[in-house]
Amino acid sequence: MKLQDKVAIVTGGASGIGEAIAIKFAAHGAFVIVGDVQDELGQKVCAAIGPRATFVHCDVADEAGVEALVNTAVARHGRLDIMMNNAGVGEPGGRDVRDLDIRAFDRVMSVNVAGVALGMKHAARHMVPRGSGVIINTASNVTGAAGIAPLAYTASKHAVVGLTRTAAVQLGRYGIRANAISPGAIPTPAFVRYFRKAVPGMDENGARAVASKATTLRYGEDLESALSVEDVANAAVFLASEDSRFVSGHELMLDGASTVTDKSFDAIGMMLATASS
Repeated sequence: MKLQDKVAIVTGGASGIGEAIAIKFAAHGAFVIVGDVQDELGQKVCAAIGPRATFVHCDVADEAGVEALVNTAVARHGRLDIMMNNAGVGEPGGRDVRDLDIRAFDRVMSVNVAGVALGMKHAARHMVPRGSGVIINTASNVTGAAGIAPLAYTASKHAVVGLTRTAAVQLGRYGIRANAISPGAIPTPAFVRYFRKAVPGMDENGARAVASKATTLRYGEDLESALSVEDVANAAVFLASEDSRFVSGHELMLDGASTVTDKSFDAIGMMLATASS
């Protein structure tokens, strides 16, 4: 029970990585506020968790919505201990700068970058007076290897790491830590939807297999060793707890060393390159 009676917000908590984190936080004793635009899924997650969970509709690209999300947590529980900025989107195509769709680029930036910045802003306004708090931002291991993911997504996740490090410095004097988690590919619903759009003819099982093969501990065909949402949730608990009390300004890579090997992202990179050629 590493987070006993802590109050945590998880954006993008209705499915995938965010859902796993919300469930894991609650299992460790936290009160969880799930923010998402997927109302039905978010409510199901909170119902499954029980009375310690609350769902709030929130589009993180809308500052008023983010402020309301944070205010709801504080009004309901009296404080905010953990801000998990997890909500994010990708965009189909656009791997090559020549194919850049500026409208898609702006949408990705508004959610993945502005959404994180807004989450930190409004969380910090409540954490600073109390002199404590933890901010965790979901980035991606595309920050460790170029040319793997589309342009806007890659740029946005680099920006998330920059925001995290800056917040760690600015807020550290008030007892607030800020860190980023950078997972490798996981066959979440969002990943599967994206990959099926990016690769014509790709079915759901194929997309899941690609994600599983892209991030394994042994770079083989053993899909049982592939990264899972549970792995990310466990990392989030570590960063949110006192076990990491002196960890701040850190980007925690969860990719089985795939970004530091010449085999990094073979499955994804080759397939996307073929699809775009």
